[in-house]
Order: sequence, then C-alpha cells, then structure tokens
Amino acid sequence: MQNSDYKNIIEAILFGSDSELSLKQIKEILETFKINLKTEAIEKQIDELNEGYINRSSFEIIKIAGGYQFATRKEYAPYVGKLYAEAQKKKLSQSALETLSVIAYKQPVTRNEIEFVRGVNVDYIVNSLLERELISIIGRANTPGRPILYGTTKNFLRVIGLNSLEDLPKLREINDILKTERIEGITEADIDLFNSMNESEAGAELIIPESLENIKETSTQDESGKSLTDIEEDKTENSPEDEISQSDKEENQITESYINTEEKKEEDNDRQPDKDK
Repeated sequence: MQNSDYKNIIEAILFGSDSELSLKQIKEILETFKINLKTEAIEKQIDELNEGYINRSSFEIIKIAGGYQFATRKEYAPYVGKLYAEAQKKKLSQSALETLSVIAYKQPVTRNEIEFVRGVNVDYIVNSLLERELISIIGRANTPGRPILYGTTKNFLRVIGLNSLEDLPKLREINDILKTERIEGITEADIDLFNSMNESEAGAELIIPESLENIKETSTQDESGKSLTDIEEDKTENSPEDEISQSDKEENQITESYINTEEKKEEDNDRQPDKDK
C-alpha cells in the first residue's frame, strides 16, 4: 500500500467522525485492518493533508480537545454560522461566561471561591453549566464541610476550540492588552472581574487575609483576658471540623440529585441494546 493510500484512509476516518479522534484512536482503527503505523507517522500524514488544503479548501484538520477533527476555516465561519442561527440564540449569558471563566482559570474551585470572585450567588449558573457538560464535579476539598470542587470538561475545550487548558490566554497577557488597547465589547464590569481574578490569584497562597493575620499576630485580648488565638481554639473544640453548614447541605443535595440523574442515564443506555433486539 502506498503512502498516499494511508493519507486518504486517515482523511476518510477523520471526515466520517462526528467528534475529535486522538492519534491513539486512529492507530487502533488502522490496526484492525492490519495497517501498522506509529502515532508519529499518523501525525505526519495529517500535517501533509493540511499542507494540501492550503489555498484550495475551505476546511482544515485542527487539534482540539486532545484530538484531531475537520473544521471550517475561520474566514468562512460567518457563512456556516447561518446554518445554526437558531442554536446560536441559546448562547451562554454574560453571568454564565464570567462564572465559566473563573472556573477555567481557578480550577479546581469551590462554589464559595467562585462567589468570592464574582460577588454574587452562583448556584443556578453552576447547575446550568453542569447540565451543558461544560463543567463537572472533580472531587471534594480537604477543608471543613468537604465542599465540592468543580473543573472544566473536555466538552468545554471542544466548544471554545482549544486543544488543552494550557492554550488558555495567560492572565498577565490579558492584563497587558487591557492596559494598552481598548477592545470593542469589553466593558468596565469585565475589567473589574478580571482584576478580581488577578487579585485572588496573587493571594492564593494566603489562607488568612492580611488584615486578620495582623490581628492574630498582636494576640489581642477580649474582656475575659483570652487571646484571639485561645478563642479560635475554643471555637474549634466546640465545632467539629466535619460540621456542614446549611448551604453545603443544599449543595450536597443538588450534587446527589445530579449524580443520580447521570447514573439513571447510564442505566437507560445499558438497557437500550436489549430494546433494540
């Protein structure tokens, strides 16, 4: 089999797939037909295909979400976008985009940390992002109450057109642009949100705010003669670390409902083959 045949086969596989394929997945498909190509060779074939598309095609093969997929070139996006006018009406709100940005840059992150940056309640928005599979529950924090941690998903990378989280613009780069250029569509509220994220990142290692740290160091005493340190120790003894606040209980209930829904979907999918038979 000639080199051009391998190239055409890889092109056909990518063209026929409705989602991105990794080099490993392409390799496994080829091996079922006794075609043994290393991942480096497959990547080289894809590069050669893209070279052939230059100046003669309206599409290309892009790296996205850790794999490869056919996509329309950026200059033709407005024309293709007309096909999906209705779907585009269901865009994320400004609040959802801001919340998603905080999660993307600060993950893993808890709801309280998101609300600290945004300054508003985010329960509804977080649940909406979970439903859209743009974020997911990735664990629990090792802090009192064991709050849930959120992070972005592979679908998030797919939607915004990135190959990995490392491709996100660096906050310092954005800061430099905002200082030197005025960008259409960027409001003062957007800049305030960005600045709050920067401030949060700068103080990420400080568990106790500086103002409270100063008070603690001076060991100020109350009327009973106890220092703040002693008072904090008394509070710790009276309040177990595993005590969960009302808001955390509500969050756990929402999370359990979400997990149960996902498990039910998986059970329904498992039963589907039997129905088909």
